[in-house]
Amino acid sequence: MSNLPRRIIKETQKLMSEPITGITATPTEENMRYFSVSIEGPPQTPYEGGIFKLELFLPDDYPMAPPKVRFLTKIYHPNIDKLGRICLDILKDKWSPALQIRTLLLSIQALLSAPNPDDPLANDVAEEWKKDQNTALNTAKEWTIRYAK
Repeated sequence: MSNLPRRIIKETQKLMSEPITGITATPTEENMRYFSVSIEGPPQTPYEGGIFKLELFLPDDYPMAPPKVRFLTKIYHPNIDKLGRICLDILKDKWSPALQIRTLLLSIQALLSAPNPDDPLANDVAEEWKKDQNTALNTAKEWTIRYAK
């Protein structure tokens, strides 16, 4: 742990001592830059009742560069592709060193509550979302039941 930057140690300690409701993020023992994350599907969304696994990795140039995050659990969402990559502004051009792992996890949780088909990563899902939202929501629910239990 001593070769880690203080900032990562502090952020990790804060995540452990002040957990975020519905989110756990635990660094692996082998590599303290690599976190196992799980996010509970937010209430009143098609993801409700699901537990979504993600991996989060802090690159060497963190916090100057954003963490690398992806969903390991399959999810039907216009902003998350089949490989689990997430389309979120703060993971790309809106990242700032002032942001923290905690902020990022809250943003991902919010993205589950408010999918944005106008800025899609999974174009087929976004099309479905725009064309027939009820069908898209039902598919998202089915995937949650099938993959996120």
